[in-house]
Amino acid sequence: MMDAKTLDWKKGDGLIPAIVQDVATRQVLMLGYMNAEALAATLETGKVHFFSRSKQRLWKKGETSGNTFKLVNLSADCDSDALLVEVKPKGAACHTGTVSCFGDDPGPGLGFLAHLRAIIRKRKKDKTKGSYVGSLMAKAPKRPAQKVGEEGVEVAMAAVSESKEALTGEAADLLFHLMVLLESRDLSLEDVVDVLRKRHAIRASKPV
Repeated sequence: MMDAKTLDWKKGDGLIPAIVQDVATRQVLMLGYMNAEALAATLETGKVHFFSRSKQRLWKKGETSGNTFKLVNLSADCDSDALLVEVKPKGAACHTGTVSCFGDDPGPGLGFLAHLRAIIRKRKKDKTKGSYVGSLMAKAPKRPAQKVGEEGVEVAMAAVSESKEALTGEAADLLFHLMVLLESRDLSLEDVVDVLRKRHAIRASKPV
């Protein structure tokens, strides 16, 4: 639990900048400001609150739009004068309707994979007719597993005898079908990364 007493409130005259980040895509969604009351309300309710400098009052993100931020993690920087607020956003972060106050990119870099996973999950849940993902899920896990095997072979062949463009294309196909296969078993790339983190920690702890 964040201890408000450890933060440097004096530097900003009682306000601390709060950088809000999507915990899944790692995309920066917005910059807001918190006072001690906003921080307390955020920690107590699990919904992100800010202090409005224009209205001079406490406000909960999404109190009118419904586009709230569910708190996942909150941490201070090395000087204890700024906060990183990791959230699960509900709807658009910006009042203009964009994903982020800094643009409408659904997920920069590898963060796009989280956006893609959300689409795959929706296709799985809705069982959308005419959906390629839906057709794979209807025969899961065998059909997605088969596709992963096929695409894996094509990646290997492209790596040996085709162009870089062909290789990245085949790798994209493999990654997509792997994500579908994992989702069919209620897993994701995050679960795979967790395994890699644990392996890395074990190997890093061993003496050279």
